[in-house]
Amino acid sequence: MTLRKPLPHDSARQHVTGAARYLDDIPLPANALHLAFGLSPIARGRIASLDLDAVRTAPGVVRVWTHADLPSDCDCSPSAHDEPLLSDGTLHYQGQPVFLVAATSHRAARRAALLATLETLAETPILTIEQALDADSRFESGPVIWSRGDAAGAIATAPRRVDGLLEMGGQEHFYLEGQAAAALPQDDGTLHVHSSTQHPSEIQHKVAHALHLAMHDVRVETRRMGGGFGGKESQGNALAIACAVVAQATGRPAKMRYDRDDDFIITGKRHDFRIRYKAGFDEDGHLLGIDFIHYTRCGWAQDLSLPVADRAMLHADNAYWLPNVRIESHRLKTNTQSATAYRGFGGPQGVLGIERVVDHVAHVLNLDPLVVRQRNYYAPSGSVSERTSGGAPAPCSAAPRTPGSISEAEKQVVPDPEAELTSRGGPQDAGAAPAVPAGVQTTPYGQPVEGFILHEMTERLAERAEYHARRARIAEWNAANPVLKRGIALSPVKFGISFTLTHLNQAGALVHVYHDGSILMNHGGTEMGQGLFQKVAQVAAHGFGVPLDAVRITATDTAKVPNTSATAASSGSDLNGAAVANACAAIRARMAAHLASVHGVEPDAVRFADGRVIAGKTTMSFAEAAALCYQARISLSAAGYYATPEISWDRMRGHGRPFYYFAHGAAVTEVVLDTLTGENRILRTDILHDCGASLNPALDVGQIEGGYVQGAGWLTTEELVWDDHGRLRTHAPSTYKIPACSDRPDVFNVSLWDGENHVPTVGRSKAVGEPPFMLGISAFLALSDALAACGDAYPSLDAPATPERLLAAFGSLRGTGG
Repeated sequence: MTLRKPLPHDSARQHVTGAARYLDDIPLPANALHLAFGLSPIARGRIASLDLDAVRTAPGVVRVWTHADLPSDCDCSPSAHDEPLLSDGTLHYQGQPVFLVAATSHRAARRAALLATLETLAETPILTIEQALDADSRFESGPVIWSRGDAAGAIATAPRRVDGLLEMGGQEHFYLEGQAAAALPQDDGTLHVHSSTQHPSEIQHKVAHALHLAMHDVRVETRRMGGGFGGKESQGNALAIACAVVAQATGRPAKMRYDRDDDFIITGKRHDFRIRYKAGFDEDGHLLGIDFIHYTRCGWAQDLSLPVADRAMLHADNAYWLPNVRIESHRLKTNTQSATAYRGFGGPQGVLGIERVVDHVAHVLNLDPLVVRQRNYYAPSGSVSERTSGGAPAPCSAAPRTPGSISEAEKQVVPDPEAELTSRGGPQDAGAAPAVPAGVQTTPYGQPVEGFILHEMTERLAERAEYHARRARIAEWNAANPVLKRGIALSPVKFGISFTLTHLNQAGALVHVYHDGSILMNHGGTEMGQGLFQKVAQVAAHGFGVPLDAVRITATDTAKVPNTSATAASSGSDLNGAAVANACAAIRARMAAHLASVHGVEPDAVRFADGRVIAGKTTMSFAEAAALCYQARISLSAAGYYATPEISWDRMRGHGRPFYYFAHGAAVTEVVLDTLTGENRILRTDILHDCGASLNPALDVGQIEGGYVQGAGWLTTEELVWDDHGRLRTHAPSTYKIPACSDRPDVFNVSLWDGENHVPTVGRSKAVGEPPFMLGISAFLALSDALAACGDAYPSLDAPATPERLLAAFGSLRGTGG
């Protein structure tokens, strides 16, 4: 049984030995051209004149393109058709591509691009949230507002109230492998594109559109990426289109990769947010009403900003029942890089907003923040909180579900072990409202909160991490130490799994069984180091009952599996694993039918296990079974397909069931803060995370560890700084600090929750890519807790909590009498 085994990444040995081939390692023909962009020196204005004579005559340069030389506008946008490959005369941000150079080497192209004489007519850039609001510079005609109940009334009549402002910065993806692409023209006029992308089908579509080709004329291949984190969901479009333009025009292969500085300056980041909040609550800390205003700085083009801002609104509740809530979201257009997808896709920003509110409430009431969190959690599945204000569902007599248990009704739809990986997809009504079982609370957008297990998870984690005892010891420490202050925090996450754009929740796969018993498979997911290929290979091996080494996964290829969704939204294993499982089930069924007829048994009696096939009294190897089926002219190839069931979403109303299920997790972090310098350290982190029945515990633990550290980095060390002219000043490792090995917790305990998904996913597993990122919020809250020991006022700490910001916050608290 290969499923659920803690097996290493399929390319782990190649990664550590340097043998893994990334795009820049792919050999190209000797006549290949190398590309570079010439960039805008200003953040806003127009091109007055552009002299490229020195560029064209520079050593190694073969040809130069401006916007007027392109075969079309070569739009790079994933959404709104507002990102021409090269400036059409208007300059929108400092770093925008203005012209394209093709030369005989990477160095020659970059050196030549610096020789242009570009004169501009500069205008005052819109850089800040205040400037965008004053200019009414936005991507929608007005704010998006979703609400439930009467938030204003509940706040006004609440016994206690708080209000505040939280600023949180963006984040550079800092993938180890930068953006890269190559295009090879074929002898029939088609193109073979290699791209370091999370979305090969989008690359295919954008290249075809740019060159007026059909999509079948463009083949896109992605073997692996050296990290993506959302930064390669749409940001690779420009490189692939540029390579395709050059390849078509010259008949020569073309390749482009950004140097690290260029990557920083050209590409989008995580959206920075400002959140204003007002909340009303009772003396026990129960939230009675809450009002959020989200201000999202989106950059110059729309990119994926609307769904990112939507997901921040969708996660404004995190793990908490909010009977009366109003969420207002402003999507602001600025003259900065176009912010884009990043791990969590707006969810972390929304979660941090509500966690700040809960922390603030606890401080005002002088309560342990964990107590306030637990009092506001959604009710366990099958039970309802006594707080029914604002239209809470009526109580239900159903008993709460214990961790990992399955109701009798669910047992009737769980597939048997041999078929447990097959699809349950089917038709869906995109406009249908979600059914709400009696006694189940709903999110502010109307989705039933089922399978909620954070009560049990929190209790277990608090016990394992000795949270209460350590909190008491920390209070004693802080009372005795005037300089070094410690803090501790436990924060939860409830994260919705699915694309909020419903039609993206589908996947395809292609599986071949050869007559020697070896298996070759392909699916639409991309491998960026997260272990997706290994997990899906384990699904296939389990489906045929063979050892893992019998299965090989090939590079993601649009010529094999069409119309794929991005590997994003934490859905890679759910979607592609199910599609592969369906393909395997189809082949296995054909094989079983034939072998049953030969050996005089029913097809259901044919078993595939341990590399053997058992049909009646006959036992044979899987290879022998494959050979027999081949000789009997039984098809041993199948295309698999899966569509996520039971989801619907009305974005304009802010209502529906956008997520198939929720993944849960909780983290306890302890920190120490030097109040003289702002320097701080994470001393210990304990995590309990919900992966359902994990397909591969080793890979999942790795994702949890990495997600936590990356999340903590976003909120503590990673700071993006633009100057007053719109120039990004933090565009290299020397000025932008991602967490290093020394920044990880000295004590780092990660455990998986011992339960199963309550809905029938692949192996009853749950997604793990994005949810752990938000566990890093506990580090930020722990720093705030350490500051709280320095004064009576609430430490309204902004993110990232750099040493400078922590030192300033400490000074402010001392000024209030701390």
